[in-house]
Amino acid sequence: MTDLQSYGLDLHCTMILEEYRERQPIMKKMATIVNTILKDCLKENNIIVNSVEGRIKTEDSLAGKLARKGAKYNTIDDITDILGARVISYYTDEVDKIAALVEKKFTIDWDNSVDKRKMHSLDSFGYSSLHYICSIPKDLYFDENIPELNTIRFELQMCTVLQHVWATMHHDTGYKSGLEIPQEYLRTLSRLAGMLELADDEFSRIRTSINEYRYQVQNLVQSGKFDEVELNVDSFNNYLQLKPFERLAKKIAAINQAEIAEATFIPFLNVLMNYGFKTLGDIERMKRDYSEDAYQLALHQLGGTDIDIVTSTIGLQNLCIIHQLKNGRGVEGLTEFFNLLNGESEYNHNRAERIIEKYNSYGK
Repeated sequence: MTDLQSYGLDLHCTMILEEYRERQPIMKKMATIVNTILKDCLKENNIIVNSVEGRIKTEDSLAGKLARKGAKYNTIDDITDILGARVISYYTDEVDKIAALVEKKFTIDWDNSVDKRKMHSLDSFGYSSLHYICSIPKDLYFDENIPELNTIRFELQMCTVLQHVWATMHHDTGYKSGLEIPQEYLRTLSRLAGMLELADDEFSRIRTSINEYRYQVQNLVQSGKFDEVELNVDSFNNYLQLKPFERLAKKIAAINQAEIAEATFIPFLNVLMNYGFKTLGDIERMKRDYSEDAYQLALHQLGGTDIDIVTSTIGLQNLCIIHQLKNGRGVEGLTEFFNLLNGESEYNHNRAERIIEKYNSYGK
């Protein structure tokens, strides 16, 4: 362990460093508590972040800080960033959501907290993050054997991934080197910071637009305006929530009093798009026009067998088969259908031939 006298500090700062050493067990326990509280809070509120980080300032770093401005600190409690935590989010709008949760959990020292996002001039860019100076309230966590856990303050930074990238880059190229940076490099750094800030805003804007689109799709599906809804993963999932093929599946299962086993409909999306379907309305028309034929096909497939389990996708599967047959696709079309649904296999061609034979046998 480094001799405290080797730092060349005055007696006051040396005493602060000595107390820093004595507090190490408490700071480590506090770091664990803060990290757990933050992660649990984010999970409870369904906020997914890039990371939750924490660190205790190293002795060398603290000694350097005391050497520069130790006179401003009366006691170690005046140094609020010995324990530092950071929550790195993906989107700018989530920083404020996280901050609101933090305000409910921790006691905030507002006089020493700072929103660096509001500190830039109009013609400059820079490191933007929200810094709160916090402490742990007793009603959140209390250990009578370590009362200091509720009085020691810590710094909590909240920023986006790109803001974190900028801060790290700025630290490594500027502050950390301790050298004056030529204007040409400062200008380049400022341009890059502007690009990162613009990208941050655009990512949030795009996500908001996508969420609004999904909400609009959900409303259109719920109101039955299927022709107005483009066929894609989101719209198909919303459509499936209406259980559009359940009635046909139950009717087919009733042929043999079969049990219906749940299966995923998602592989059918690729099939339907391959058919050229553009909207949910195209699926509705297929269901309307071919449901009886799909049932009749099942009747001739299952009738006389002892099959007692069918999948929940049986109705849509038969609708797709009938669609191919009604559009003159024959064995080739059915083989293509099964290849898209299950992956290419020689078995798919044989299965297609058997279905065509069965279909032709009852006069279709």
